[in-house]
Amino acid sequence: MRQIVPFIWFDGQAEEAATFYTSVIPGSSVDHVEKMPDGSTIVVEFRLHGQPFRAMNAGPGHPHTDAISFQLDVDDQDELDRVWDAFLAGGATPSMCGWLTDAWGVAWQVTPANWGELMHAGGDPEASARAYQAMMQMVKLDIPTVQAAIRGD
Repeated sequence: MRQIVPFIWFDGQAEEAATFYTSVIPGSSVDHVEKMPDGSTIVVEFRLHGQPFRAMNAGPGHPHTDAISFQLDVDDQDELDRVWDAFLAGGATPSMCGWLTDAWGVAWQVTPANWGELMHAGGDPEASARAYQAMMQMVKLDIPTVQAAIRGD
């Protein structure tokens, strides 16, 4: 086995979605666009931060749900804000706790790379509970607010 590649089914917007994703996520590229004889796009191969993906235009009948999502681990609040705002500008609908659904119905989580570490709060159960309580009030994650909750501020 060589690798596992997420394969996303779209209703005619695979190339548009891949182009959008690669414009928002650094280290990304559209690598190949497979066309049908009529010139329409059938499959798009692309990379998001080096991770290969494939997208296919296959028509309606299989809508996306948040049962499967893609988690974007970012370095800091500035990057989190930039990615979150770009997705919203692209037509996404925010949910809660760092989740959003993009314009094509694909679910994403925009989280700091050290999110698990933050929520564990150094092994302090009371600080961890405060961190989770703070997170549950958020739509877009706010790292400084979670850090303040951990400290008990």
